[in-house]
Amino acid sequence: MTRKLLIAGAALALISSCNNMENPFLTESKAPFGAPEFDKIKNEHYLPAFEAGIAEAKAEIDAIVANQEEPTFENTIEAMEYAGETLNRVASVFYNLMEANTNDEMQQIAEQISPMLNEYSMYVSLNADLFAKVKSVYEKKDELGLEKDQLKLLEDNYKSFVRGGANLSDEDKELYSKWSEELSLASLQFSKNVLAATNAYTLHITDSADLAGLPEFVKTMAAETASEKGLEGWAFTLDAPSYSPFLKYSEVRNLRKDMWTAYNTRAIGGEFDNTDVVKKIVDLRIRIANILGYETYADYALEERMAKDKATVNGFIKELLDPSMEFAKKDVADVYAFAKKNGFEDSQLMPWDFSYWSEKYQQAEYSLSAEELKPYFQLESCIDAVFGLATRLYGISFTELDNVPVYHEDVKVYEVKDADGSHLALFYADFFPRASKRGGAWMTDFRGQSIRDGVEYRPFISTVMNFTKPTADAPALITHDELTTFLHEFGHALHGMFAEGRYPSLTGTSVSRDFVELPSQIMENWAFEPEYLNSFAKHYQTGEPIPAELIEKIVAAKNYLAGYAQVRQLHFGYLDMAWHSLTELPAEGTVEFEQKTLAPYAVMPSVEGSAFSCSFSHIFSGGYSAGYYSYKWAEVLEADAFSLFKEKGIFNTEVSGSFRENILSKGGTEEASVLYRNFRGHDPEPQALMEKLGLVK
Repeated sequence: MTRKLLIAGAALALISSCNNMENPFLTESKAPFGAPEFDKIKNEHYLPAFEAGIAEAKAEIDAIVANQEEPTFENTIEAMEYAGETLNRVASVFYNLMEANTNDEMQQIAEQISPMLNEYSMYVSLNADLFAKVKSVYEKKDELGLEKDQLKLLEDNYKSFVRGGANLSDEDKELYSKWSEELSLASLQFSKNVLAATNAYTLHITDSADLAGLPEFVKTMAAETASEKGLEGWAFTLDAPSYSPFLKYSEVRNLRKDMWTAYNTRAIGGEFDNTDVVKKIVDLRIRIANILGYETYADYALEERMAKDKATVNGFIKELLDPSMEFAKKDVADVYAFAKKNGFEDSQLMPWDFSYWSEKYQQAEYSLSAEELKPYFQLESCIDAVFGLATRLYGISFTELDNVPVYHEDVKVYEVKDADGSHLALFYADFFPRASKRGGAWMTDFRGQSIRDGVEYRPFISTVMNFTKPTADAPALITHDELTTFLHEFGHALHGMFAEGRYPSLTGTSVSRDFVELPSQIMENWAFEPEYLNSFAKHYQTGEPIPAELIEKIVAAKNYLAGYAQVRQLHFGYLDMAWHSLTELPAEGTVEFEQKTLAPYAVMPSVEGSAFSCSFSHIFSGGYSAGYYSYKWAEVLEADAFSLFKEKGIFNTEVSGSFRENILSKGGTEEASVLYRNFRGHDPEPQALMEKLGLVK
């Protein structure tokens, strides 16, 4: 069946009306490679484009249902896979910009379109006639002679319908639809509150004495932030490039406490309160899981991941957490002993003390500081180095383009070419923080790879970060941690760039949540390899290579506080599983539930009224619900996988070629465990990670 499905008259009329507005979503892009025309897109284009896209998608679904021919893979499964092209195009731009360059009007639009999108989702997933056709094809799957990716697409579609409520009664379908819409809106509200609460806080300093201990780059950045806000003196925000250095370097303990408290009580109480929103999200997920036949939301979510069930995840967390506790407690005790030796007088370190004293301890123990390293990591040099690593491993090349529209002046665009010179992808890079961007770092795409009607569409990949900005006196100099983050997100980007296949739902990063972090986390290893660092790390003023002793210190300090860091990360996974393993809402409040849950594994004093849940965007608005353990799961995978590079050579093209062929290019065409075994030859063991981190006796 071709993609030229009949579109209902109403949909045509709506699209025609929108075309009259010269809506860039509803006309063919004239930008190079068909890239999004960000220079033409305005807020008023989104709503009519969503409306037109939904109408078109519904008409395509209706045409599949109305087809009188016997259901086949082509006229049902493939036709569904390619339905909704316009809707996907506008949604990919809108929701990416909601995270990277949002505004009040876009947030209002999001609230308007959320019920529309939920209604369309239910229109498909609860469509009994459509499901009957899918089921008819599924029941004949062994007779159809399908190729591997076709069989996977068929099985995924069938399971998606079942997991999406297709077998529910009409009454339960109504409830499922209602709760799904409420969940979507609650997640939007959660995200909106976190961003607003983050932007609402500013630590304004006018007395230079309160800057004691802060490096010049931090003070310069704070002065520029103050100027942007129309303030005298210095301003510090809760954005990572401002917040983290302040906690790390400020000698003024009460101000560190103010910053830490502001960050760790974000969206708790006040105008942007998420305490009830968290409970609403959890309650709705419990209801949805129950109505679909699962005891908990975790049971529902994990069924389609490598781990498969709660017992496996909880056992995995415990297998890492229990032996790591001894090392984490020792890390805290060592930092405390150092602080006491150097004038700290309290009976215990508080959370706002730990970053400061651990930085001092690291400097004393390894003579290493982030400020000392930054001059060797000019962002432009790091960009060249990260691209250069991909060239060395995979033969691909990057050329910056100035004729592709961008959504913000900070964004850079590159054409990526394969080793044979063929076009591989467009790569968008957005490096610096701003009020319109949420915190953190992530990879996404504006278009995934696919093949339609014999034509291949290559992807538009984007990475978004919040690195230290250039100042009037210096270019953008990033920390070694930020370099590691860059490599991490670039690993995700490679996963998207190397995508091969026919079906967009099976290509690129469309893999199970606990597998998707393998390509990103393995890239972090190169940030600690002397041979790689020596190839680019040069002082931005003198051009002198980074001294060998500094690289030795980076490598030596790699596992500094590894026990503490491991327990902290596992805390997040443990908390996530606690929320999503509930069968009913807890009697206590959101903050109290978190503190009670984490108390058995606490290595730092608990602070009354603080909690992470209310700003835990990964699990309440970011797709990692019952999945935050994935980061550690993938660390186990990458520890085992990178050992092959260490064995054969960190630039070995035979290993990288195998990694591309078996992992990066395959997407979700096969089970993740099969893909991993195809690359490594065996299943990974958690002990590989413990040994890599030095957490063994």
